[in-house]
Amino acid sequence: MPKATLPDGKDIQYKSGDSAAVIASFVGPRLAESAVAAEINGNLTDISAAPEGDVSLKFITGDTPQGLEVLRHSASHVLAAAVLRLYPSAKLGVGPAVEDGFYYDFKLPKNLNEDDLKPIEEEMAKIIQRDEPFERVVMPRGRAIEEMKKLGQDFKVEILEEIEDDEVSLYKTGDFMDLCRGPHVPRAGMLKAVKLTKVAGAYWRGDAERENLQRIYGTAFPTQKELDEHLKSLEEAKKRDHRLLGRQLDLFSFHEEAPGFAFWHPNGVALVTEIERFWREVHRQRGYKEVRTPAMLNEELWHRSGHYENYREYMYFTTSEGMKLALKPMNCPGTLLIYNSTKHSYRELPLRYAELGQVHRFEMSGVMHGLLRVREFTIDDAHIFCTLEQVTDEVKGVVDLIIFLLEKFGLTDYIVELSTRPTKSIGTDEMWESAEGSLYRALDEMKLDYKVSEGEGAFYGPKIDFHIRDCLKRTQQCGTVQVDFAMPERFEMTYIGPDNAEHRPVMIHRAALGSVERFVGFLIEHYAGLFPTWLAPVQAIVLPIVNRHHEYAGEVGRELEAAGVRYEVDTRSEKIGHKIRDATLRKIPYMLVVGDRECKDRTVAVRECGGTDRGSVSLDSFVREIGEEISSRLIKRR
Repeated sequence: MPKATLPDGKDIQYKSGDSAAVIASFVGPRLAESAVAAEINGNLTDISAAPEGDVSLKFITGDTPQGLEVLRHSASHVLAAAVLRLYPSAKLGVGPAVEDGFYYDFKLPKNLNEDDLKPIEEEMAKIIQRDEPFERVVMPRGRAIEEMKKLGQDFKVEILEEIEDDEVSLYKTGDFMDLCRGPHVPRAGMLKAVKLTKVAGAYWRGDAERENLQRIYGTAFPTQKELDEHLKSLEEAKKRDHRLLGRQLDLFSFHEEAPGFAFWHPNGVALVTEIERFWREVHRQRGYKEVRTPAMLNEELWHRSGHYENYREYMYFTTSEGMKLALKPMNCPGTLLIYNSTKHSYRELPLRYAELGQVHRFEMSGVMHGLLRVREFTIDDAHIFCTLEQVTDEVKGVVDLIIFLLEKFGLTDYIVELSTRPTKSIGTDEMWESAEGSLYRALDEMKLDYKVSEGEGAFYGPKIDFHIRDCLKRTQQCGTVQVDFAMPERFEMTYIGPDNAEHRPVMIHRAALGSVERFVGFLIEHYAGLFPTWLAPVQAIVLPIVNRHHEYAGEVGRELEAAGVRYEVDTRSEKIGHKIRDATLRKIPYMLVVGDRECKDRTVAVRECGGTDRGSVSLDSFVREIGEEISSRLIKRR
């Protein structure tokens, strides 16, 4: 009899033709009930699949990342089945599992709103309650095309006509059938906790020239408890939405006159300025020299750099005096021109140029999202020119700098990802092999945990990315390090070596925080707008109780100003309770109430936003305390 070897090394004998589900029942009834899929010889498949001969076998349960993806993908099919029952003329797009849930795209006879989700959910519940099985059907591609034509599913026909395989798989759930590779849960009743979350617009295949579709989002979890916790997290995320808090805290705004371009208000400028001041301080200490390059450059430069060929759909173009120009989507070609403007010796290397460079990239209106996806933003960029022998140490230095900066912002939870050569790339095989080797070596020598994403590098070089997690465990791509051998070749960059001959430098592209705008959006949501004191646009506000306390309040303000504290004095004729509420809504870290006793004793009554009422503190000691908190860039949780 053949045997199946489980991950723990245990062998299970089975009869030829037994499915993975049958083998699971040999292990135990609990596993047979909870397994949603199987991995046979490393290939993920339906639990109904039958292994052949001696195999390695792993059962996938819904409480694992793979199992959760299977659950959610199956839920998307149930969603499509429910929509077709309510709207028989619906055209089906695609319905994948995505991070935190799933979606399905539809062309529908009506525009849906949030109220339409409830009847769809109710129809999904009926399908789940009937516990209809997911059945895999394999048929010739030509026959599948005919089936989809009969059903009027034009989008599915389009997909099938592009598939080169002779046979394709479809999945049936009751009277619903969909083109799909699978795998899926064995039956719909295994979907214990499903919720539809929102409706959005989409284009077929993401192409604005194609059909407008409606995208229904949802999520699924193994248990109702996990779903409830997730929905609670979503509600918390809504409260932390940086677009909402941006208005509440008067940080920035967006306007139809410039879609996708942020308008920074004084409070927002104070926040960004503090971030950039710290950034400059750290870079000076680490041997970087700051440069600045033009926003608009000759289009020919972008052909030479490779950006036009690989990036032109995201670029803005114009003409002036017969010259074709482009707004820069990246800073690197301008920095290359600076490097080439003079000769360099090996004694100068590594040469580290840093730039807070404003760039422009065309983003489709449907994907723009507050500060997280804009058309104009600032990259905290740098380009390092070094010898081949210096590459690994320079990469390690950049990684160390990124970690240092993140920790100063209170961000210690992150994922490191190394991405290798993509299909669309420039440069030779030897260049890529050397560049990838230097990144692997740097991370290994620093003993950092990292994951590898094959084929996800930049078109000009492999990269290391930092994905930071906020307090709700959501991730955002942040810092990046990229090794580039190709662009120095294209721009014929050289340095004079110790042999007095010309040599080609290696170029390292890097951003420590990434987009400043996106980083600010992340910080707003991570801290729910209550920033550490050193970052807060207004760090302290003085609240005189009545008019006779205004003079002393002004004196407190002058002491704060002398200590470098960003402050305000609220001299409105409002009651003190109202002033405190307003300051709390503005999330000002410190509220300093001054009344008769404070004027007499030269003290301030200190209230911390989100914290406690500390009572009276001497003015001198408070000014000293807040000054130390700001200068040390202390992360004080409130």
